[in-house]
Amino acid sequence: MQKRFLSLSGYGVTWSANKRVAVLALVITALLIIAATTAWFTGRGERDQTASAPSPSSSSSPSEAAPEPAGGSGSGSVPKPPQISEPVAFAKAAAAMLWSYDTRDTDRDQQLSGMGAWMTKETKYADWASVSGQVPDPLLWSRMADQNQHATGTATEGHYPGAFKTALAEDPSAITEAYIYVVTVNGRQEIEWKKGGGGAEERAVTLAVQCRPSLDCRLAAIALNVTQ
Repeated sequence: MQKRFLSLSGYGVTWSANKRVAVLALVITALLIIAATTAWFTGRGERDQTASAPSPSSSSSPSEAAPEPAGGSGSGSVPKPPQISEPVAFAKAAAAMLWSYDTRDTDRDQQLSGMGAWMTKETKYADWASVSGQVPDPLLWSRMADQNQHATGTATEGHYPGAFKTALAEDPSAITEAYIYVVTVNGRQEIEWKKGGGGAEERAVTLAVQCRPSLDCRLAAIALNVTQ
């Protein structure tokens, strides 16, 4: 079970059902019917925020802001966000970051701080809970550290889901409100621990990334997985 702690299976159900949609605001009802993830870029019609239950793997609340970059202790093995302005390329880098960790030289607070550096600073579009919820609770992280558990993620492919492309084609100007793009990334995660233990799994995640013109992209949320 330990080696699957970053598994995204089942994730996004609460994101699409309550505040993880409302937090982006400015949505088009018709596009919500097509797919919840298209709410990230439609940009019309304010919705009232509703409460949501926290992710079962984290005590973070959906309204919680990403932590500021760590001070002297740094962010351990978590890489800094790349200077990329193309949504698919950035999403692939972000997915690889989310699938990677090293408990040998990175504590839980450093992991969260490093991940927080990838988040957009525009709080009305940022869903930090969906990202921080991928990190296990302090007790489990400690047990993983006892086993020197570490993982490396590799993104092999990224694309815009069919629902996103359809909605964008129907209203190309809608994305200019928040410049939020929905990208599905496929890849692989290799995990190792003490005494030669290890394994590998195929991974897939759908991310909402913000890429405003002339600015580097930033992560907005882990979104509802979408096929096609």
